[in-house]
Amino acid sequence: MNGTMAASSNRIMLGPLVAAIDQGTSSTRFLVFNAKTAELLSHHQVEIKQSFPKEGWVEEDPKEILQSVYECMDRTCEKLTQLNIDISNIKAIGVTNQRETTLVWDKETGEPLYNAIVWLDLRTQSTVERLINKTPGRNKNHLKHKTGLPISTYFSAVKLRWLMDNVEKVHEAVLSHRAMFGTVDSWLIWCLTGGKKGGVHCTDVTNASRTMLFNIHTMDWDPELCKYFDIPMEILPKVRSSSEIYGLMKSGPLTGVPISGCLGDQSAALVGQMCFKDGQAKNTYGTGCFLLKNVGTKPVMSDHGLLTTIAYKLGRDKPACYALEGSVAIAGAVVRWLMDNLGIIQTSTELEKLAADVGTSYGCYFVPAFSGLYAPYWEPSARGIICGLTQFTNRSHLAFAALEAVCFQTREILDAMNQDSGIHLSQLQVDGGMTSNRLLMQLQADILCIPVVKPSMPETTALGAAMAAGAAEGVSVWSLNPEDLTEVTSERFEPQINPEESELRYARWKKAVQRAMNWETTEPVNNGNEETSIFSSVPLGFYILGSMFMLIGAKYIAGQCESE
Repeated sequence: MNGTMAASSNRIMLGPLVAAIDQGTSSTRFLVFNAKTAELLSHHQVEIKQSFPKEGWVEEDPKEILQSVYECMDRTCEKLTQLNIDISNIKAIGVTNQRETTLVWDKETGEPLYNAIVWLDLRTQSTVERLINKTPGRNKNHLKHKTGLPISTYFSAVKLRWLMDNVEKVHEAVLSHRAMFGTVDSWLIWCLTGGKKGGVHCTDVTNASRTMLFNIHTMDWDPELCKYFDIPMEILPKVRSSSEIYGLMKSGPLTGVPISGCLGDQSAALVGQMCFKDGQAKNTYGTGCFLLKNVGTKPVMSDHGLLTTIAYKLGRDKPACYALEGSVAIAGAVVRWLMDNLGIIQTSTELEKLAADVGTSYGCYFVPAFSGLYAPYWEPSARGIICGLTQFTNRSHLAFAALEAVCFQTREILDAMNQDSGIHLSQLQVDGGMTSNRLLMQLQADILCIPVVKPSMPETTALGAAMAAGAAEGVSVWSLNPEDLTEVTSERFEPQINPEESELRYARWKKAVQRAMNWETTEPVNNGNEETSIFSSVPLGFYILGSMFMLIGAKYIAGQCESE
């Protein structure tokens, strides 16, 4: 009897709870937080299978993604019940997701019409090169004044264009007005709120700002951008704020709970790290690596290869805040590559031990440009290289070089951010799965020459989505007032090497990056008439012409000699 009373008392003391769906590139998680203390109470995680049908292609199954969400939700609710926590206290659900990943489905059957094309995918490289070649001065920033983005394989519009051009089912569904486009957040919210039986087709401003179809000034889909990519606006989801009730859960243990928060994963981490002030920044180490800096309510355009994106809009009537973003394609993905492709490690924790055993790369540099290079270069033709090898180099040095590569790439985007803003960060706030690697965090501090600060609760992405959901009008169980925000405990890594050594290693890294450039191109060199010509290469043209004249001359002389 006393035990039952105590359990009941505990449940009352917990107060309102808020959940978050965190659908990432490599896994899905469902997490439940205490809205008053921001304490993580329980969670469950399911890995997501990626497929690579051709070189440079990366796909995921939309049905598997959806099923993983239901599984995580069910398991977490079971765990909460075992902890004697009443799941009816969950007052809202937030969604955060891998951005740019592109899906098209049939609104009448609810079936996906193709696999999700993941943000890392490179199949659209020839489309991107063709688009850039058509712009005045071959300018990849041709649309940046509206979108804040360069024309790149990274963003959703070119992936959607590829689906419409190459997948018959998608083409037919668009023509018959049955197609729905969305990023992962749209697919999940539509399915969870009823799907073909009245599901809500929406996205939030942060996800919309990653499509190349969204105008970051008008805060809506742009007719001219849609015309540029020849995409019908009717297939696009309705754009909403990051914090409002979109709809209610229609099935499962949380039926009737509102879905009231939605943020792309990097924006969610910015919110979860409490970066609400102009100038505050965070770096997330996941599959890729993403450094975002809050620049306030007016967009700042970068002159150094960074993106201008929406940070968040926490309510229908609240102003949108913007961010400068440095995006690195390959961070945690390099660990997976060393495991799955090379087999030099069995687990991610083994990488830290291997690297720590040697404590140096011994002059080995690894540029993991598997999907080209993102910020600050935006060079899709770059490819991964490992250089500086000697007979002494072993797998431990390669492991160390892989960790250093993540840190050097962060240094490049931080340098660009400092140049754009003119204000140098005095410390770097970090989060994401890779931050559990203490050697990586120390290396990062050494290479940046500033302290690195890691929160003791690493789930800041999910926390940000939960905060947005809990703060929504009609839910209002989570206060975002500065005085109400929970103080975050953290661990601090101070630089331990001298700046001269750091600069020397960084200079060598930059040299390695140059070696990786212009490795792969899909467009032949042409003479302006879309026809390839041997004479488009001047030295080659002279060589062939000279050879022809020499051959004619030789025949003439031979003929003269015979006639004599």
